Formats: sequence, structure tokens, C-alpha cells
Amino acid sequence: MAGVPQQLTTHSWLANRARAVLLLPVLFAAGGSAVLGQSATHPAESPLLRQIQQALSLDEHGDRQGAMNLVVRLLEQHPDFEPAIKLKGLLLEEAGRTSEAAAAYEEALKLAPNDADVLLKTGAYKLAAGQKEEAIKLLQHCIRILPGDGDAQYYLAQAYHLNGQDDLALSAIRLSLKAEPDNASVWQKYGELLCVSEDCETGLKWLLKARQSDATLPRIDYDIALTDLKLMDLSGAAQYAARAVEAQPNDVAALQLLADVDIKLAKWQEARNAFERILAFKTNDVDSLFGLGQCELELKNYPAAIDKLQLVLRLAPTRLLAHYYLSRAYAAMGKTDDAHHEAALHQLMMEQMTFVRSVESEGSESPITPKASQLLAEHREEDALQLYRNHFKGTAATLADAYVFIGKLYLGLGDREDGLRSLHHALEIQPTVRGAHTYEGILSLKLGDLSGAESQFKAELANDPNYQTAIAEMGEVRYHQERWSDAADQLAKSRTMTPELLYMLCDSYFHVGKIADADLTAETAAAYGRNNPELMKGLLDLLQRNGQADLEQRLSANLKQE
Repeated sequence: MAGVPQQLTTHSWLANRARAVLLLPVLFAAGGSAVLGQSATHPAESPLLRQIQQALSLDEHGDRQGAMNLVVRLLEQHPDFEPAIKLKGLLLEEAGRTSEAAAAYEEALKLAPNDADVLLKTGAYKLAAGQKEEAIKLLQHCIRILPGDGDAQYYLAQAYHLNGQDDLALSAIRLSLKAEPDNASVWQKYGELLCVSEDCETGLKWLLKARQSDATLPRIDYDIALTDLKLMDLSGAAQYAARAVEAQPNDVAALQLLADVDIKLAKWQEARNAFERILAFKTNDVDSLFGLGQCELELKNYPAAIDKLQLVLRLAPTRLLAHYYLSRAYAAMGKTDDAHHEAALHQLMMEQMTFVRSVESEGSESPITPKASQLLAEHREEDALQLYRNHFKGTAATLADAYVFIGKLYLGLGDREDGLRSLHHALEIQPTVRGAHTYEGILSLKLGDLSGAESQFKAELANDPNYQTAIAEMGEVRYHQERWSDAADQLAKSRTMTPELLYMLCDSYFHVGKIADADLTAETAAAYGRNNPELMKGLLDLLQRNGQADLEQRLSANLKQE
């Protein structure tokens, strides 16, 4: 959502939408029934109500501790008296003791599960704690009791958004706006959600209207700046981002936004200052280090740029643009060999990103893979197939694709018989289906059957000569066959990003005497495989055996510094 971090604090939520809803004295005029809510254990006992009213009076006159003492004594005698628990929650909330307030409201909710005020408060705290699903349930319950409650609709809108249900979020905030048409914080939220729905122009109008009404709204300048940036109004974004930082000098998100806008405006010194302020709070923030390195480069502070960009690559070796900027910095210092090396490394890794192995279907399958694997483990194959069909409904995926998916999962579960059965059935349905031969070939590789694996990969490539996974696996076959030149050709052609295959490519290059290519591949393998200790040990040993001690020591030093 525009301008709202995914992780929100209880304080920021309640500061934005404070609502004094509990135990108002006017309710006592009705004889106490409204105050008591569902607390059936205690009928309208006037002594208890008088104590509650006394505590409220103390709080209203600034004696919060006296009010709390009275409530605590009351609860010692009547621990299940819900109005007292609610008032305790309110007093804790006013004192900024939000976690204790949340616990008090939850306790009250157990006694009065249909109390709309407590449902609202508990839902808001659940939302602030990141418990989106629970918050949605509580807020929906609150709205069933009070359909026109603008506060509940406001919180529900945010809960829906953070849960990825933006259509429902817009519907909820419109109902909140209907209930509270003059509430500036509702205007702000409506503007944010409109921008999420790509109607940033209308959203900006609501945000500006909200700011004009109340310039003290939390994060209003940040929200306007972010919307301006989306609309490519860089001067407006810079103006409001600066205001956001002025209002909250320690707001890292606002500083980041200001730095990003300054970068786009080529205001390198200003961006540099913003990134340095961020790094004072987040020492090794990769994005800020990268931005600072870019600024140092543009300001011609080349040694500083190199220092920051090298640190970026130690922390995040796959940050490809860092190699590009390093190349520029080295070239500006006259270090031609280093510049060429970084440029070549950047080009190689960019090609891998562009021609990444054909895992499009695997990527789109990932949301259903855990559930489908569970279904197969429970011998519910038809349900797993249906799960696949539902997930890919309306796409070009076929029944044969579904059986390839099932076969792959069976093999992953160690069920070779059902895995092969599913893959063979996929080929019976559609002989050209992608992946069936490849996964059977991978199984053959695992079993040491190089001939069988080669046969399967050849069959796959006969159907689709550009299938990156099959090309890469054919390279692995050639590697195990010690056909080094063919292995290098196939693995390089696959543009693989798999560390183990990159190790094989590196070794193959060494065998055919392509030392420079081997070194570049080793650096790429280290970037993608640095979290695999066994792989990294093998890679460092490979470099040592092939006389590349300098590179081995550099990669080893990088690992030790992480």
C-alpha cells in the first residue's frame, strides 16, 4: 500500500484512529445496562457502577493512577466484571502500555464475545501485531453487530489490504467514508487505497484534501510523496518527502523515499546525506549502501564508491548493478583490468538473469506445492490433481502438465514408482508435454544411469530445443562423462544459475584451459551458492587445485566477513 509499511506498530495505529468508546458516563443514565454489556454475572449493581463512575471521573480530572488503583481493587473483588476490565484496558492504552491494554481487551472479549467496542479494540490490536486473519474475523464480527461503524470499516479496510484483498479493502474504506464523511484520516486511507488500485490521480486528490484538513495526520506527507513519485512528479515527491523527514527525522522509510527521489533528480549530495542518515540506524542496509556507492561514484569519490560497492557484494553477491558501478569506478581510476573484470562479470550474470532456466511453471506452481505434496503423502492424488487444475484454471496448462507436476512431487517424496507412473501417463496424454522426460532423466542421473539420463534429455530437447532445464542437465551428463568441452558448451548455453551446475561449468572450463571464463564462473557460483558450505568448500578447493590462489583467498575472505 502506498505509504503504509507492512509492519505497523500498535502506537501508530491507535494514534491514527484513537476512539474513546468505553464506559462513557452518559451510559449510566440508562441504569447501567449498556455499560455492563454481556457481563451476566453481575446485574446492574449500583455499588459497582458507582466505583466505575468514580474511576472515570478520576481519569477525566487527570488522576489516571488513582483511577487505575480503584479499578485494580474492584477487579480483586470481582475479577470477571467486564466493564472494569474494559476500563483497565482503556487506562493502560492511555498510559501507552499497549501490550497490557491488548491483553485486557482480550480478557474482556472472553467474557463478552459480542461487545462491539471490545471487538473493535481487539481487532485493531491484532492488526497492529500482524495477525491479519484474526483481525479480519473480529472486525467482521464487530460490523455484523454495528454495520455502520466507520472505525471498524476503517480497520477492516487496512486488514484486507495487508491480506492482499484490495477490492474488499476499497469497499470497506468507502463504507467508512460513508459513515464518517468529514473524517480526514478516512480521506487519507481512501487516497492510499485508491493509489494501490492504480487510480493515483484520484488518490492524490483525497490525500491533499486530508492534509489540508489536518496537516498533523501521521505519515500524510510521506503518503503524498509516494503518490507523487508514482505519478512521476519528482519535484512534488521531493517536497513532501522532505516535509515527512522534517516531521519525523528518524523515520527510515521517509529517509529512504527522500533518497530515492534525490537519486532520480541526480541530486547526489542530498541523496548521499539521506543514505548516510539511514545507515546510522541500519548499519548494513544493502539498499542504502548501494545507493551511497552510486552517489560516491557520481560525486567522483571513487575509492569511497569502490569500498561501499564491494561491501554490497559481500552482503548481497547477486546485486548485479554493483558490478557495473564498480567497473565504472575502476575505469575512472585507470584500473583497466579490474574494470574489464567487473564489466564481464556483470554481463555474464545479466545474461543468466535474462536467459534463466525455464522454471516459469515451477515458479507459478510454488504456492500449491506444499499442499499438493501433503495430499500425495495422504494418498489423495485426485485431490492434488484438482488443486493443480483449479490453480491454473484459465491458463494454457493441460492435464498432461498436471501429471508432470504430480510426478515431480512424487519423486521429491521418494516415491519412484508413482512418480514414473505419473510422468509416463503425462506422455501418453501429450507426447510433447514439457518436463516429463527431463524429470525422468534427473532421476536416472541420481541413480547413476548416465545412458538413461542422456536418452531422456535428448527426447526432451527433440520436443523443445530451448528448454533450459534439459540443456543444463545434458551438460551435467557430459560433465560426468568427462566430456569437458561439451559439458562447458551445454552448461554455458543453459545460462544456469544453479550453484552446483556452475561449479561443474567452472571445472569444465579449467579442463579445457579457459581460465578467465572459469574465474568468472567461480565468482558467479560463489554469489549464488554462498549459503551452501559444502559447495563453497568444494569451489575453493577447485580454485586452489587450479592455481587460482588469489581468487580463492578473496572469496574465502568474503565468506569470513559475512
